[in-house]
Amino acid sequence: MPTLADRTIVLASNTPMGIDSSIMLVMSKLQQLYLPIVGSLVPILIFWLARRWMGLSAPPLDAADSMSSQTKKETTVDSSTDTDAEAVESGLLKKHSKVQTYSTSRYEYPNLRVFFREHPQFTKLPTDPVPLPLLVFLHGLGGSVAQFDPLLASLVNVASSLAIDLPGCGLSAFDQQAWGAYTMENMAELISVVISKHRVTGQGVVLIGHSLGCSLAAMVASKDLVPNSVAEHVIGLIAICPRAEPPTEKEVATFTKLLWIPSPVFDLWRRWDRRGGKDSISVRRFVGPDADVTTKLLQYRFNNQSKTPVWRRMAFGTLPRYENGVAKGGLPGKDTWANLRVPIFLIAGEDDHVTKPDNITKIASFLGQGGASRELAANSKPVTDSATTVIDHKSSSAQDRTISSIRAEDFLANKEPTTEDSSADPSNTRNTFTLPPQQYSRKQLLKTTLLPKPASHAMLYQPTSVRVLAGLIFDFLSKQISPRLDLGWQLQYLSSSGKWDVKNVEKWKAVPPVSEPINDIFRAMKTLREVDPTHSPVTFSQEWGNQIKDIVDISHEAPVYDPKNLSKNGVTYHKFPTVSKIPPSEAEVTEFVRAIDDIRKSQPSRKVSENWGDEFYIGVHCHYGFNRTGFFVVCYLIERCGYTIEDAIEEFRVKRPNGIRHEHFLDELYVRYCKGLKRAPTL
Repeated sequence: MPTLADRTIVLASNTPMGIDSSIMLVMSKLQQLYLPIVGSLVPILIFWLARRWMGLSAPPLDAADSMSSQTKKETTVDSSTDTDAEAVESGLLKKHSKVQTYSTSRYEYPNLRVFFREHPQFTKLPTDPVPLPLLVFLHGLGGSVAQFDPLLASLVNVASSLAIDLPGCGLSAFDQQAWGAYTMENMAELISVVISKHRVTGQGVVLIGHSLGCSLAAMVASKDLVPNSVAEHVIGLIAICPRAEPPTEKEVATFTKLLWIPSPVFDLWRRWDRRGGKDSISVRRFVGPDADVTTKLLQYRFNNQSKTPVWRRMAFGTLPRYENGVAKGGLPGKDTWANLRVPIFLIAGEDDHVTKPDNITKIASFLGQGGASRELAANSKPVTDSATTVIDHKSSSAQDRTISSIRAEDFLANKEPTTEDSSADPSNTRNTFTLPPQQYSRKQLLKTTLLPKPASHAMLYQPTSVRVLAGLIFDFLSKQISPRLDLGWQLQYLSSSGKWDVKNVEKWKAVPPVSEPINDIFRAMKTLREVDPTHSPVTFSQEWGNQIKDIVDISHEAPVYDPKNLSKNGVTYHKFPTVSKIPPSEAEVTEFVRAIDDIRKSQPSRKVSENWGDEFYIGVHCHYGFNRTGFFVVCYLIERCGYTIEDAIEEFRVKRPNGIRHEHFLDELYVRYCKGLKRAPTL
């Protein structure tokens, strides 16, 4: 007989809402068994238990949502997990986020957090006939922009990026509380309005959604489906863990009854569901019981940040109404997906129990490509290929595009095509490629990928999956949307035209490239430079590749070198973006320490399989390799290697002469690691 936990997980996998779905199981049992017996005594009993367990006074029923919507810092089971959304924001999100008010044809949404980062070289790259596309990231039910942080860290270097915390989610205020404001149609219109405020003339839009965000993306991309539409500008859609169809009429009836339950009762059962912290049922439902600790901690954080009143409104908004057996409104289904006329990339995780992988098979069948999804063998390895289908278009052999194979003239508007289909298929070779005209062609193309275990519904922030996911998205963007989204080409174009290089070349040249070994773990570095004769990725790999096997790039902007030229020469590249001049936050240090731990754990097995020598190090660089690099390395030496603050700073100074130069960095280190220091809250 299955346990309660087993039954909870099974229900969650069949639920369109995804977040904390065990609530629905518990409430369903409550409704079926207890309410007919004890009637109105159950709420009284629950509120009495709540007072005993949590020290809360039961609010009046009409204040339920008000109480539940308050953002509260909770004392978590695991002290290493801060569940306050603002406290754990990355430097990237903090620097490029604003809180603004937006109005649609029906509602006003005050104080929404919107992340927008223009490509740092946007004005220096070709804009004729069209500028680089805008990437738009849409989170799922109960999610937030923060869940995209690992992906954004890479993709912001390729194109301008926009991400939205939907009302009441993440750092957006829950000021608009009308239930009607949270229907799928109104959410899609809101997204269209935000996109319009950030899109420049002639700019295409690529929608990247996760879970419910995929359904919203499909609606935004559909013509005449919502007011204020930007559908005509959508040139691509990437759906991560999508749902294919709305719930059935019977499911809608059940879910509607469950949503009658007041928010305080939901909150009580959500607390019960989260017992055990990172090892709770609510976490296992999303990431599985065998997920790594980092993923579990992140999922626990995101579950805690989800506000019950917001969740209830958005969940209700996903439910269609049925008229003569036909679904109206709510989650989109076959009619919406089948009518999309843009390149589509569907990505599922083999270990996803929230939106099961067969959803991408259904969507493929809606598009007339039922066989597009590739089944994985039982002994499957990490993804090396995926199914690609071009609909109503001659297939062509796609050649991998490298820096040297893409030329500036490939981007000229007046370059003549040499084959019939060259203007419509960006996967053609450089000799036949032409940029689309100002109005992008509405080409229907489908690509599907199933990531093997342990890829789950949390693949956006799952360390074992997110790097593969980012690589697949990079490949789709550069081959199926525009080769201008190839970072290698951008680097070559900007470097060869003198528009992009290190900030001060002469100063950079005067800095020693690589430090002495630091505690036999690190070597501090200055950034590589693609066009440099002695410190480019190729020459670096030849000189240092036998010792430095991993490079962690902590610079904030896109690197001024092509990381692929490291990877193909045996050096693994890791991006960990941080903002210059500002001491890294405690959350960033925690993530850095975990990242280094993971790299170090992987190195012994790689040493055997790749036949390394006995010396192997992790290279770390910002720009010159002193302040931010030193800060992170010193923190690691203290937290993992037993150094005192004084000894760690001195170790870095000796091995990287001059050491950490910014006084405020040193001050922060001493404050952070001063033994016995107790910091009182600000009053």
